[in-house]
Amino acid sequence: MFTPVRSRIRTAALALSAMTALALGATATTGAAAAPAPAKQGPTSVAYVEVNSNSMLNVGKYTLANGGGNVFDVAVIFAANINYDTGTKAATLYFNENVQRVLDNAATQIRPLQQKGIKVVLSVLGNHQGAGFANFPSQQAASTFAKQLSDAVSTYGLDGIDFDDEYADYGNNGTGQPNASSFVYLVSALRANMPDKIISLYNIGPAASRLSYGGVDVSSKFDYAWNPYYGTWQVPGIALPKSKLSPAAVEIGGTSQSTTASLARRTVSEGYGVYLTYNLDGADRSADVSAFTRELYGSDAHYTP
Repeated sequence: MFTPVRSRIRTAALALSAMTALALGATATTGAAAAPAPAKQGPTSVAYVEVNSNSMLNVGKYTLANGGGNVFDVAVIFAANINYDTGTKAATLYFNENVQRVLDNAATQIRPLQQKGIKVVLSVLGNHQGAGFANFPSQQAASTFAKQLSDAVSTYGLDGIDFDDEYADYGNNGTGQPNASSFVYLVSALRANMPDKIISLYNIGPAASRLSYGGVDVSSKFDYAWNPYYGTWQVPGIALPKSKLSPAAVEIGGTSQSTTASLARRTVSEGYGVYLTYNLDGADRSADVSAFTRELYGSDAHYTP
């Protein structure tokens, strides 16, 4: 039996909420326009980075030996949280100290990736407090949280939001259980707020199975969806074209190179357009990365410290 394996390290005591940062007037420092990356043919490669222990800049250290293109196209900051404010009885966007540090230092932690042509998105995850994407009590509550998300994207100059409906612990603090309308309202409002930004789905949890309500199906509002079970092949159950799906998921350094290569070959042979990786750290992982780049792009990966 496969389990969605992510070693989530929490640093709650010193963490800051996103809304506090916004209230203090944090502003995005926009860098120079992204330089076009050398052409690369093949699937979109995604790298989740646990910023509690690793630098986002690691994503930009891998290029293709043949041609020099970026190995990774999308870098995911893992992770902000959806918390529950027991005073206002509302969900709130929350950044622990490590996520906050990345965002506050966007000029040195985010902009260098974007200038290489790599998109940087913020993953949002439950935090055991009862608040989740699937239990907003009203459309207004969902829209309010969507505004917090889009404000964060705007404030810090990000390229989008990733939804990961794990660890919400629905029902804690007197919160409701998942309902049919909540995630549809949330995604609809977020897409309206940021029509040209990325919205992606880590295909797990109650939200992932509640994509349609009241005649509205939000599947088409996502740019990407991916399998959450590392070392396996599982097509996400969402009505998106193959070009936007990653049935393959690997943990860099945790999934064997043979499995990594096999999943990459299958991605190409079955015509899927995305390849998901998790837990890129600061070590030279060029052997692990080359295991999939050879299959996806016909090239080894080169690591630049």
